[in-house]
Amino acid sequence: MKAPQLKQYALLAEFSGEEHEALAGLLEERTLPDGKSAFREGTEGEGMVLLSEGRLKLKSKRTGTVVGVVEAPAHFGVASLFAFGKREVTALADGDATIHLLPRTALSRLADESPRAAFRLAEAVAAELAGLVRSGLDVLAEHGLGDT
Repeated sequence: MKAPQLKQYALLAEFSGEEHEALAGLLEERTLPDGKSAFREGTEGEGMVLLSEGRLKLKSKRTGTVVGVVEAPAHFGVASLFAFGKREVTALADGDATIHLLPRTALSRLADESPRAAFRLAEAVAAELAGLVRSGLDVLAEHGLGDT
């Protein structure tokens, strides 16, 4: 993926051209034919995924259903850059799709080669995760589950 294309991802939109260059150099491209998995539920999350082309269906073994569809451009799996854990769903290509993986193992290389880009990425991930927590708390409050 070319560095300027990273601007299309909300998580990376505010990064400088230099920071985009540093990230782009670490991305691993994977082409997925229809039905091929980007990752499987229960497997260890290996890093952030950028969906650059196509769509992915998100399926859950727990519910036995499709729980969502993600269309390019989209990013997910950001927490797996910093924390070990299992994937919560299986992501399957719905038609041909292209993803780019920023593996957790590349994070230390990013920190060595471009400390500012690594910090900006950590900051963006923290902000996104904080937003998700706030959204979850809002849902709890709406249902009266936040009262103890």
